[in-house]
Parts: sequence; C-alpha cells; structure tokens
Amino acid sequence: MIIRKHLGKNHIPKKYANLVNLFYQKYFNLYLNYHRVCSFSTDYVDKKGKIRKKYNIHLTPYERLKSLANTKQYLREGISFEKLDEIAYTKSDIEAGEELQEAKKDYLKVNYF
Repeated sequence: MIIRKHLGKNHIPKKYANLVNLFYQKYFNLYLNYHRVCSFSTDYVDKKGKIRKKYNIHLTPYERLKSLANTKQYLREGISFEKLDEIAYTKSDIEAGEELQEAKKDYLKVNYF
C-alpha cells in the first residue's frame, strides 16, 4: 500500500528497474523502517465473543522490534542494536522525510508513473 502511494500503480519499465531498486535501497526502505510511524493492533474479545482489533500502539517498525522480548535472537550475526540505533537516530523523522522527497525527485525524474 505505501509503495503504491509513493510510486503509483503503473508498470515500471524494465530500463528503470535498477534505478527504482537503488532508490528503495538507499532511501525508501530506511525511511519506512526507521522513521515512518505504523499502527500495531491488540486483539480483544468483545461482549458478543467476537475477536476485535484495537490499534493502540503507534511506533516505527524498528521501535516496535526493540520493544518486543528477546529480539536480539532475530538479529543477524555482527548486527547489534547499537549499530541500528546509529542508523535510526542520525536523522530526525522530518529530515528523513525531506531527504526521501528530494531523492524521489532526483532518482525518479522520468515521468513514467
């Protein structure tokens, strides 16, 4: 859903695929994982016995990962939360969003979307 919001619904011609992939790797994925807030649900049972969802947790995916128990076991060897914190907190959310928009203009100058 978020990718469609930023890049549109049209087909990406093959000659632009490497450029779009580079944009994702350098800017878009970092923005999504470290700076864009997401809502996470909590399940509960209502009066009728139906399972409902309440979206009461609002964190970035990285902050959510850190908040869970025993998360170090899911990190690759040689990766630590200290290294990931360095990536996550070098820029503010606003700075990262502005950088994403500038990169989008530079990388995706071609109007094929």
